[in-house]
Amino acid sequence: MKTASVQRLHPDKQKIRALAALVVAGALAVSLAISSSIARAENPYVMKITLPTLNDTVHQVAKNWAAAVQKDSGGRIKTEVYPASQLGSIPRQIEGVQFGAIQASLIPPEFFVGVDPRFEVLAAPGLVDSMEQAQRVAADPAVLKLMLGLGANKGLHGVGLFMATPSAVISRTAIRHLEDFKGKKIRIFASQFQSVAFERLGVTPVAMTLGDVVPALQQGAIDGADAALNVYVPMHFVDAAKYVTETNQPAIFIIMEVNQKWYDSLPKDLQDVVSKDAAAESVNINPWATEFRAKMRKAWVEQGGELIQLPADEQARMLNVLASVGEDVSKGNPTLHQAYETAVDAAKRAQPPPSH
Repeated sequence: MKTASVQRLHPDKQKIRALAALVVAGALAVSLAISSSIARAENPYVMKITLPTLNDTVHQVAKNWAAAVQKDSGGRIKTEVYPASQLGSIPRQIEGVQFGAIQASLIPPEFFVGVDPRFEVLAAPGLVDSMEQAQRVAADPAVLKLMLGLGANKGLHGVGLFMATPSAVISRTAIRHLEDFKGKKIRIFASQFQSVAFERLGVTPVAMTLGDVVPALQQGAIDGADAALNVYVPMHFVDAAKYVTETNQPAIFIIMEVNQKWYDSLPKDLQDVVSKDAAAESVNINPWATEFRAKMRKAWVEQGGELIQLPADEQARMLNVLASVGEDVSKGNPTLHQAYETAVDAAKRAQPPPSH
């Protein structure tokens, strides 16, 4: 009977073979890491950002946010900005973000009332009386906790809030006095706070998305619209109407929303990039926004438009008429009223200290 012989390697050869195996394994790991890195670079997360306006404060924030996210993600998030409702009307933009066709939006929160009625609380007239106060309200922790959480469980994840500009009414015929509002059909945002406010001024309010306003003005379907010089100047509304009455009420805030499923699909470090950059750009824009509004006032006149302010006593009377709108609209809905009180408390905290 033959006995099988066992061939043993010299200890040095065993070490060499083991070392070779380690080298191969290391090379394979490096190769996989490089391949994974290349795959991420070649197939970054795409972040489409939609907004209804063009060449204004909102567009500037969108561009700043897009640039910051792309840079801070090391290119792992590829950002694309679509201004001027290129991806559809405002309701379609909101639906696109809710259901994931669009990753992010910058839109006035009151247009989200179909998602949650509390989105409109910042549109209450008389809430703030200056850009600086509104900017402080937008940065208030209680307001941020409220507003950024409203779309939860409905496809939305709030990441930023900022004040764009005070509103103003553009009209086909001049509105120089409170009486001039009576009988006019004026476009408003999708907000009960706005509709009730304008009804108190004798107006027939018409909720309308921004892209429809110029043709409606040109065709005489409406007599005027509520928006802002930041919109009227860059989008050349002067071709449709040349009179702007600076009511300064309400303030126009913008909420930055992202699709929740897309956000959840990101690695934690990229979630932090999206959120932190949105929060930073919401505050960084404030001095730019203040300066931009001053430029828009000058540019409107240069385009051939006219700026109108109500007489001081009539402006005060208007504010007095509108002062109770927020309370009256919200009092029948405890949840909405609580949200309104949160905004009112923040506005009180944001008031400048009394001068001595």
